[in-house]
Amino acid sequence: MGSSFSTNQFPVDGRTVLITGASTGLGLHAAQQLAAKGANVIIVARSPATLQAGLEQIKKSARSPTQRFHQIEADVTTAASCAAVIAAATKWNDATPPDIVWCCSGSAHPSLFIDTPPAQLQTMMDSNYFSCAYMAHATLNAWLRPSSPLPTENGPPAKEETAASSVPPPARHLIFTASFVALYSFAGFTPYSPSKAAIRSLADSLSQEMNLYAGAHPTFPRVRVHTVFPATMPTQSLADENRVKTDVTKMLEEGDQVLSPDECARRAIAGLERGEELVATSGIIRLVMTSVLGGAVRGELWDMDRKVWRWGREYGDSGMMTGKKRE
Repeated sequence: MGSSFSTNQFPVDGRTVLITGASTGLGLHAAQQLAAKGANVIIVARSPATLQAGLEQIKKSARSPTQRFHQIEADVTTAASCAAVIAAATKWNDATPPDIVWCCSGSAHPSLFIDTPPAQLQTMMDSNYFSCAYMAHATLNAWLRPSSPLPTENGPPAKEETAASSVPPPARHLIFTASFVALYSFAGFTPYSPSKAAIRSLADSLSQEMNLYAGAHPTFPRVRVHTVFPATMPTQSLADENRVKTDVTKMLEEGDQVLSPDECARRAIAGLERGEELVATSGIIRLVMTSVLGGAVRGELWDMDRKVWRWGREYGDSGMMTGKKRE
């Protein structure tokens, strides 16, 4: 979950941060807060209009007039596009890859599984999982397989190596954005939750793989992999989702902790600064995170399964409160 060290394990002052999906919502507010901490920020999104508006807001949060900001218009659901984004960011950043990459882009279509068009299943995997996987692949290749060859035992050190210094270079950070339903899913999120659960699995695997490179190249910057689990946020995306959700899904969501995007970003960054690999932004997420059972059926220990069964008995299988209750 993290380290007990009290020092900031996520320093951003003077470093370059790239955030996808950063023209609105969590990504935008995270970018603003990181700019206020001294970071140079690159934001990536599909819409030129929201990109420009978002960048102007981020610039206003800058702590120093020497900070730099940039925008890249891209759809990060393809491998080629993600590679192009990292290449463009590296060129802009004086031929150096960004120090921190945060994947915030994604989409949801929370409907009952058999009512979901198959094309939506692919769309959610593309926009949620593959946008992270492809961006991670491009980022890690830039960090770990740079265009110049890695040093040999007798060869000269690469740019990243600082053999003359005993102080290790600052870690690089790859950050994914998952969801509560990556830990515990429920009716109505069946088409969406696998794409977020896959992100968590990707992060777990990559965290272990990064130890391979840390062991092989101890003087290279360490790569740390994190997954942020945002709370529900009152954004336009949530409003769009609510137009799709069935009543049974809305019922199961009752009692969720709702945080503003600004507060959610603040909690996420605080968790990163504490050195957490899995960053919970609410109490209920942290509670569920401690359970290895996740969303497995657990009988009377958890009542969501019983609530859904009762709903079906009373209202039928549409998930909506249509007609009278069944006797």
